[in-house]
Formats: sequence, C-alpha cells, structure tokens
Amino acid sequence: MKKVSPQSRLPVRRLLAAAALALIGGAACAADFPTKPITLIATFPAGGASDIVARTIAEPLGQKLGQPVVVDNRVGVGGSLGSGAVMRASPDGYTLLLANSSPMSIAPFVMEKQPYDPVKGFTHIFYVGATPLIVIANPKVGPSSIADLVKQARAKPEGYPFGSGGPASIGHIVGEMFKSELKVNMIHIAYKGGSPMSTDLIGGQIPVAFDVSTAYIPLVKSGQLRALALTSTKRSEQLPDVPTIVEAGFPNLVAENYFGISGPPGMPKEVVEKIYKALVEVVQLPATKKKLEDTGLEMKLMTQAEYTAYVEKQAKDWTPAVKASGAKL
Repeated sequence: MKKVSPQSRLPVRRLLAAAALALIGGAACAADFPTKPITLIATFPAGGASDIVARTIAEPLGQKLGQPVVVDNRVGVGGSLGSGAVMRASPDGYTLLLANSSPMSIAPFVMEKQPYDPVKGFTHIFYVGATPLIVIANPKVGPSSIADLVKQARAKPEGYPFGSGGPASIGHIVGEMFKSELKVNMIHIAYKGGSPMSTDLIGGQIPVAFDVSTAYIPLVKSGQLRALALTSTKRSEQLPDVPTIVEAGFPNLVAENYFGISGPPGMPKEVVEKIYKALVEVVQLPATKKKLEDTGLEMKLMTQAEYTAYVEKQAKDWTPAVKASGAKL
C-alpha cells in the first residue's frame, strides 16, 4: 500500500479549512443581514395592483430592516420574467419578489417550456393578502351591469372585446372563464399592465375589462369607470354598492388574486426569519394596514409553511381554468 505523506494531505486540509471558513462567513452574513439595499421585484408596470402593493410595503419594510427596499418593475411574459429573475438570484435575501397569482398560478402553465416550479423554485416567505377581481366598464360606451354585458356580448356574435392587464394574467383567465360561462364570443385585448389598459378603458377604446380590483377603486369612486361586479362572495367595504359575481348569477366565477413576498430557493433560515418578522410588524402598522385595506386587500397572517402550502394549492386550483382558457405565452 502506498504511504500518504503529510505534505500530500495539505490540499485536503486547506479545502476543508476553506469550506469551514465559508460556512462561518455565510452564517455571519446571515446574522448581519441586511448590510445593503434590498430589491423588491414587481412583475407588472407602475400604477398596477402589484406595483401599488409593493410600494406600500417597501418603505416601511426598509425602515424596519434598516436598509432601503427598492421596487424594481420587471415586466413581461405574464409576470414570469420578473419571477424568473428572482428564482435565479443569489439566495442572500437581497432580491425579493412581490409574488401574485399571475406568475405563480397561471403563467408557468401556459408556456411551452415551464420556466420554473412556482413552489420549489422559490422560498415563500410571507402572505400579504388577497383581493377579488373587478369587472369594469366605460360608463358611456360600456355595459351598465353584468346582465347588460351578457346582452351586449350576445348581440355581437362576431366578437365582443374585453381587456386585461396582459396575456395569461389573472384578468385574462377570468375573462375567458366568463366567456365560457356565457357561451358567447369575446375577443381578448391584452395590454402591458393594468395602467395602460385602464387608460384605453376610460377613453372608450374598449368597453369592458377584467382585472385585479386594487387599482380601480379610486377610478370607480370618481366616476371615471363603472364597476359591474366583484368576483367575490361578499361585498367590498370600499365599493359597497357593487354586486358580487354571485349576486350577478355566476357563482362559478368567484376568484381572487393574492400577494405575497417570496425569494430565491435556498435562502438562509436566519434571513427568512428576519424578513418575516419585519413584515409581520409592517402590515400591522396603522398607516400601512389602512393603505392596503383601502385597495380592497383582505389580509390574513400566515406562517411561512402555511403560505408555501397556499401557493401550492392555488397553482393546483387554477390548473383546470388555465388549461380550458387556451391561453398561451
């Protein structure tokens, strides 16, 4: 047997020492987190629901953590562009995602090649809340009620247009569900986010749209747009005169869009816990809580494990509707 000299063991010892130092260094970095600004990626344009929630949370979260939280709008491909960037980011806690239903429950399943696993591809940290979608119309050229929308759509067999915040967005899928339920021909007009879509809706370029209700409450209250229904089982405190989709006669169209904070897979436990605890405090701040509730968001405190299970269930629950819609990216 060949004798191993002490000198030949040196490289192995050095590797082991380097590995030990790396582990110690990583633990120290996690304990010191954060030491620089954090990026919070929103997957839809400025002015839309995701952007509003992200910016409402970002400033107080930065104050709690002691470093700025900067919102970065990474727009495109049903929210999967920004989500994919977070999935591939370093798992050090400095890149986070304002997760929502479109990139987590819909977009990955309408692409030819699934870009990520919405459950295993992320560290799901904190559930913020959920809000229904709104069926919204131009008050001059659009329908006055869900019943009127049905009437107008059936009177236009060549195709009745409806807008959404983008292809494979949750508004698109709910619009397709509505079309299927009514058995009418409706033509999807996709926009690059809710903000440009609402501009065309106010201008009368499209008569009706489906989108997350968050950004539309002020537009309804000001009279610029008319709300036909909310895809909920109970009426909203912010829009008490707007009927639910159940009251309108379509209980199969109940749907909600959730928001949460997620990060890359493999984040250190210490970093996740620090972010989670800070977020618990943030959403309980009276000013932040009021801002979120004023957008129609219904909040609920979940553990990290409960939020992860929720993401998984939402993806499974949306699968039949997503497949039936025929949406592609």
